[in-house]
Amino acid sequence: MTLLLTRTDLEAVLDPGACLAALSEGFRTPAAEVPVAGQRVRTELPFPGTATALIPGLLPGIEAYTVKVNAKFPGARPALRGVICLHSGRDGELLALLDSATVTAWRTGLAAAIGTHALAGPHFGPDSVVGVVGAGAQAESTLRGLAVLRPFGEVVVHDTDGGRAEAFAARHGGRVVGSAPEVAALADTVLLATWSREPLLHLAETRAGQSLISLGADEPGKRELGADLLEDAVVIVDDHELARTMGALAGTGLAADATLGEVLRGEHPGWAGADDRTVYTPVGLPWQDLAVAWVAYGEARRRGVGREVDLLG
Repeated sequence: MTLLLTRTDLEAVLDPGACLAALSEGFRTPAAEVPVAGQRVRTELPFPGTATALIPGLLPGIEAYTVKVNAKFPGARPALRGVICLHSGRDGELLALLDSATVTAWRTGLAAAIGTHALAGPHFGPDSVVGVVGAGAQAESTLRGLAVLRPFGEVVVHDTDGGRAEAFAARHGGRVVGSAPEVAALADTVLLATWSREPLLHLAETRAGQSLISLGADEPGKRELGADLLEDAVVIVDDHELARTMGALAGTGLAADATLGEVLRGEHPGWAGADDRTVYTPVGLPWQDLAVAWVAYGEARRRGVGREVDLLG
């Protein structure tokens, strides 16, 4: 039997604290301890979108793996739709099918919260301003996770959809501003989670000591930060090769300073000093899907959430 977990099911069983713990442990796991390296496969389509697959999601200690298949159609709502297959590592049994959009938003947003927490300098505290550019599901998950990890102050938000920005600001007791540079002018930490293909911020629109989290540069052609800003900043990624070939650093000739895993393991300091800008710009890795899907599956089984189907029947 295969357990079907919809968006509603996942929102009912997922807990930010449990997912943060699973993701943090995954980041701290050296790549050499994962038996098979994860792969991202992406292809253009003869339609207004792309097809993406992430295989296999593996972590030591979990006798299961994930395969994720996504459709990314920027003009659609939602823009990302797909499924995550959770398979048994013993015999390949399809344990669960999970809504990919929900798992992706949770794992991307909560991983960004871990990155924000790790890279924000000592100046970041209860009065610090968090800026949001792109008021979607990933930004929502990031703020939810950051609230678990450390206190912060006001939220300022910008989105090309004014109604969505207003609703996001209302949920977080924040306020709406008119552009990404206005967000950067006010915020100590800036989170960008958009589909932009042109830089939204350049070096001159940011300031020393600021940390920026760019979630939108996860495939070729997507850009949120200018090359001048990336060249000046301490750049942290989730995977060196993917950041260079399809992430924020693609086509720039630049290399990342470290991965978030290296920061969390104490192999790199992350935040470098009051005169430096810090950028965390992940692409997204298959093991992150497994970390959140495994938490969801275990909790759904425990609580009797979801619907079982016999796909072989």
